[in-house]
Amino acid sequence: MSKRVRVSKVREWRRKVKEFWDVYKRIRLGLIGLAILLVFIIIAVFAPYIAPYDPRAKVGESMEPPSFKHLLGTDELGRDILSLVIYGSRISLFVGILATALAAAIGTLVGIVSGYIGRLVDDLLMRITDLFLTIPGVPFLIVLSVVLGPNIWNIILVIAIISWPATARLVRSETLSLKTRAFVEAARLAGASDFYILFKHILPNVLPLVSASIILTVTRAIILEAGLSFLGLGDPTAISWGLMLYFADRYGAMFSSNPYYIIAPGLALSILGLAFVFISYALDEIVNPRLKTMRLR
Repeated sequence: MSKRVRVSKVREWRRKVKEFWDVYKRIRLGLIGLAILLVFIIIAVFAPYIAPYDPRAKVGESMEPPSFKHLLGTDELGRDILSLVIYGSRISLFVGILATALAAAIGTLVGIVSGYIGRLVDDLLMRITDLFLTIPGVPFLIVLSVVLGPNIWNIILVIAIISWPATARLVRSETLSLKTRAFVEAARLAGASDFYILFKHILPNVLPLVSASIILTVTRAIILEAGLSFLGLGDPTAISWGLMLYFADRYGAMFSSNPYYIIAPGLALSILGLAFVFISYALDEIVNPRLKTMRLR
């Protein structure tokens, strides 16, 4: 690829990003969600500098109420709850983003291959997808977690396994429409291979449509990880909001001298989930033709 072509592609990419941002910044809920998400990302990245204490160290007495020394009090082991909440953001974002990326990759690959090739391949892949869609998600998640063991990587894998079918269905539907378009037919007549058409023409046109649902999958992944940890099936070596809720419930935090032990991680989960919902709403309004038309009226 020549230098002129590379420069042209970079300019085209910058133009598209600018056009997207010009539309996105007009959606108030989207901006609020993005701002909240950026705050959580900053907290997660700079946790060692923001947290007042080492989250694993005993720095006070058991179940101390909030004070100037410990703004949210301490847990049953005398650890600072504010520090635990700050470090817990790392696991939630890590699991949510990585599990969603894996689920999106599997679902998108299955969807475009199934929709483009069709026939026997389509029937086989869609029957597999239907099988996963009919399996009760949460019970299946619990069983897999027990079988594979309480490890953060296993949790990411398990969440991805139960999350990809919805994306596959959506991508297949859009691929069936795209493969009959004029630009795909022109590429096929020009001698382009199926691989080239799939990843140069179909995939770029599919990704914007599924972006909103992918963002919502992040929220689902974060809640599922917290739910597994709350049930005692999470990674015991990882500091997470779900694990905090598990021990807070186990030691009766809500009825103790420090209810913030259960309120703080629960509130953090709710706010982070809400941020992704707001972002998903904004993306859906941008890429959904019906909502786009309504906005322009």
